[in-house]
Amino acid sequence: MRSMLVFGLLAVVVFFGFQYFVKPKPPAPAPQTQNQSTASQPQPVTGDPASEAPAASPTAARAGKSKASTGSSVSVATAETTTTVENSDYRIVFTNRGARVQHWILKHYYDSTGAPLDMVQAQAAQQFGFPLSVFTYDQNLSTELNQALYQASATGNLTAPAGLRFHYARNGVDVVKTFRFGSGYVIGADLKVTRDGQPVRALLQWPAGLGDMEEFVASTRGRAVANIGRTDSEIAWSLNGNEDILKRGKVSNHQTLEGNYQYAATADLYFAAAFLPDTPERATLVTLHNAIDLPTDPANPNSQKKPADVLGVAVGDTSGETHLRLYAGPKQMDILAGIRSMGAGGKPDGPSLESLIQFGTWLGVISKPLFLALRFLYRHGIPNWGWDIIFFTVIFNLLLLPTRFMMMRNSLKMMRIQPKVDALKRKYAHLKMQDPKRAEMNAEMMALYKTENVNMYGGCLPMLLQMPLFFAYFRVLQNAVELRQAHWLWLKDLSAPDPSHVLPIIIIVTMFLTQYITPSPGMDPNQRRMMAIMMPAIFGFTLWQYASGLALYWGTGNIIMLAMQLAINQSHIGKEMHSLAVKRAAKRSGVSNPKTISGRK
Repeated sequence: MRSMLVFGLLAVVVFFGFQYFVKPKPPAPAPQTQNQSTASQPQPVTGDPASEAPAASPTAARAGKSKASTGSSVSVATAETTTTVENSDYRIVFTNRGARVQHWILKHYYDSTGAPLDMVQAQAAQQFGFPLSVFTYDQNLSTELNQALYQASATGNLTAPAGLRFHYARNGVDVVKTFRFGSGYVIGADLKVTRDGQPVRALLQWPAGLGDMEEFVASTRGRAVANIGRTDSEIAWSLNGNEDILKRGKVSNHQTLEGNYQYAATADLYFAAAFLPDTPERATLVTLHNAIDLPTDPANPNSQKKPADVLGVAVGDTSGETHLRLYAGPKQMDILAGIRSMGAGGKPDGPSLESLIQFGTWLGVISKPLFLALRFLYRHGIPNWGWDIIFFTVIFNLLLLPTRFMMMRNSLKMMRIQPKVDALKRKYAHLKMQDPKRAEMNAEMMALYKTENVNMYGGCLPMLLQMPLFFAYFRVLQNAVELRQAHWLWLKDLSAPDPSHVLPIIIIVTMFLTQYITPSPGMDPNQRRMMAIMMPAIFGFTLWQYASGLALYWGTGNIIMLAMQLAINQSHIGKEMHSLAVKRAAKRSGVSNPKTISGRK
């Protein structure tokens, strides 16, 4: 039992350090505006990209110029208009001011108020830019292009399949944005910017986060919102076929990366906006990292402010003319697996977007099959994720039943030889801990275990088998968008903590009862009492703020363990173990003829 205590405490330490150690190691950031140097990447661009545009204002000193046809043409709208494009999955609202997106609404996903989720967070977008706005290395030019009134090929409502073209031309600057819409979450996008007939290096950007960003909205800070505080922003990409991610703490602002980028994305736990260039070998990527100061206490707007990260990406072509696809939607496995980047032959047979779902490096071996099994049961058996978790937990614990009986038999053997173990300890009790002769005690102890066919670590086997599944559930619940806002009985969101704290309380109570009714004569009574209180408290309060689906798994397992222990206590193994426990306790207290009972019920 002492080994179980040590292993249990170790498991808790591993749990708290889990997020740190399993995160993929981010690549070394490239220097600002510096090209990658590997042989497979494009030839370096000569000079700083910013040098492609004059530092002066785009309207200065060019009023009388007449270079090429674009230098004299004018294409400017007289009023701001909007165009809404929708299909069965999204509704996108464009404005001709900047030819950018005001709202990107996902029809099948909802915010905490029950409204369809808008991927555009208005507060962040107002400060740092709206989706599909233009990024250039000339700030004045960027401001002009993102504030200008473009001529739109259509206004009002469009239903996919459809196309939409925006054109702006003035003072020698000519911009054409073209978008193509079909079924699903992917759209096509083209961008061409020239100045005085010369191409300008311009990129399309998604600059200001996406998805669950309700903590940025002042009106929601006073409510208990399940999604608040769960944003975990990152930038992900595939470079030369190798997928990698950069967590928010490692992302620089306005850092230019060039290379064979099959895709580049900004993402949170459940949603992503991924650019897939048509010509990856000429791709250029700019990472964007800003921050908004938010109150540390959501209920008190005047509390101390703390910066909240806002990530984004801009993607273009080093030639100055950009052609790409954009996926903006949920990180749903079957959808992402079907979206592939461009391969070497110019066909969409490159890496898929599935790697945007972070099930973990080594833990993915367990968490991905676990998710697929849960999804299969959800689609073909029990259409409720909570009951699916309970079902698999019951099946898993039934499969572990032989190991529990093995553990109890091993514990009984340990109890039977405990007098011999105590005798060995008394034999060497006079030695100091550093005395080399204590090695003789350890050798005799191991020989005793071998002679009696006792495995001193046998009690850890069930937990050793259970902990990987625990971490796998953690990954699934943290990364599977299907479990976002999944309901079960009183729980409204299995990926958020239990708001009523019922499950953590069940965990504490069931763990305490299981510890209390499990015979353990080899353990000091004070140590046993401490274990019966501390272990349930540690696990219960650890899961207080974690996904309720994880607590549902652990609590269900605890109830099954309690029932199993009650049954084992009534078996001949349990009765003998309890008899030995009573005799050992009586010997310590000096009682000569202790009363033996069959076991606690």
